[in-house]
Amino acid sequence: MKRIGLVVAYDGTNYCGWQVQPNGITIQGVLNETLTQLLGEPVEVMGASRTDAGVHALGNVAVFDTNARMPGDKFSYALNQRLPEDIRIQLSEEVEPDFHPRYCDSEKTYEYRILNRRFPVPTERLYSYFYHYKLDVKKMKEATSFLIGRHDFASFCGSGAQVKSTVRTITSMDVWREGDIITIRVSGEGFLYNMVRIIAGTLIEIGNGQYPPERMEEILKARNREAAGPTAPAHGLTLIGIQFYD
Repeated sequence: MKRIGLVVAYDGTNYCGWQVQPNGITIQGVLNETLTQLLGEPVEVMGASRTDAGVHALGNVAVFDTNARMPGDKFSYALNQRLPEDIRIQLSEEVEPDFHPRYCDSEKTYEYRILNRRFPVPTERLYSYFYHYKLDVKKMKEATSFLIGRHDFASFCGSGAQVKSTVRTITSMDVWREGDIITIRVSGEGFLYNMVRIIAGTLIEIGNGQYPPERMEEILKARNREAAGPTAPAHGLTLIGIQFYD
């Protein structure tokens, strides 16, 4: 028995998120089914990040165990010949038998993209959130400074989350504009349910002038979901990658 690690990229538009569900097609479910057919043995993939329905990824990480003699680096080619076009393996390799991407020290990086212009662009509709009111990127960037570091992010945790603690660490955060696209990039050791999307929704309210940047500090201290802004739509969010520490 050996353990194979995968770096998985996917367009989440047509999926009910990462995690297997009884009543919907998921990324994990498709990988399990494809690997089981390929290897002729039951396979269950374990992922690092359980992205929500509609969320995309360039570098989610997953592992599975197999008795197959195929070299680790060949699984990517075999899988990509069988997977649907909106899921592609970027890397496959044999990893340590005890490596589990959910329980290793790591830093995840997400980007939330906003199309900020008068009218929508059809080719951007699946990968960015269209917002037609002008946003002040300078104020949004200023507001992010209050979130960097280790804090209680209870105000930015979606309802229904089952966690022992809402304390998390954001290691870096930035906001910038290129043309009509505003990108919010955030890295951290772990994120709460809907945390990045709630941060994005709150930054949009600050960017449109509803609140000053300092409001972000008040929201953080409130430790109350009702204090923060709305949860931004899933399709603007992409998991860029995961860096693991030794």
